[in-house]
Amino acid sequence: MVGVGEKRVALVTGAGRGLGAAIAKKLARRSIYVICVSRSKNCEQIAQEIIAGGGEAGAISVDVSDGGAVELICGDLLAKHGAIDILVNNAGITRDALLMRMSTEDWEDVIGTNLSSCFHWTKHLLRGMVQNRWGRIVNISSIIGKTGNFGQANYAAAKAGMIGFSRSVAKEVASRGICVNVVAPGFIESDMTAALSEKIIEETKKLIPMKRMGTPEDIAHAVDFLCSEGASYITGAVVTVDGGMAMG
Repeated sequence: MVGVGEKRVALVTGAGRGLGAAIAKKLARRSIYVICVSRSKNCEQIAQEIIAGGGEAGAISVDVSDGGAVELICGDLLAKHGAIDILVNNAGITRDALLMRMSTEDWEDVIGTNLSSCFHWTKHLLRGMVQNRWGRIVNISSIIGKTGNFGQANYAAAKAGMIGFSRSVAKEVASRGICVNVVAPGFIESDMTAALSEKIIEETKKLIPMKRMGTPEDIAHAVDFLCSEGASYITGAVVTVDGGMAMG
């Protein structure tokens, strides 16, 4: 448990924009020190916004698929903080194409950024959680990992892999007070969906029982709960936040 005057420390990947930024800001509102990670320098802006709002944050720019770089950073973080209490693996990219046209590079880039990054961060930060007998890991998958999608074999494989990875790790560390869960977003307002035509957006909304797109804040609320003390008996779960799109 955290002592009086001490803060939890969280690390959120892909925190330079969209879902990751919303998650980082939400956690910071609970007096959690948040380390914002992204490949670009955008994470520095999000950290500054958190600080301007009265929270505490830091920023690290790194390619999350680079296992060697992640290992070095984790070593520095553990030396500084003792342990990272909360890990949110949110970083992700898409490289869509029909399988017969998909390049090996597009396959490996998506698997590396979306799935292998979870392995790198979790492996190197898990020991501190085990020693403290407390931890929260939330991996941001997608309903595509459950349903598959035309032209997204690489993305679907990575997101499905995150679910299997999370459930396996959850079983390994449950007795140590560490909860490992998955949030699977549906159709969420983001840079990617903003590029879609109005016709595609309206047609997709028809498939959603709630008849609207989700917001980054909808995902952040779910992650925030899973990172809280109130979620201490939830592990290995996949929480779908999609307005009912993938029911059944």
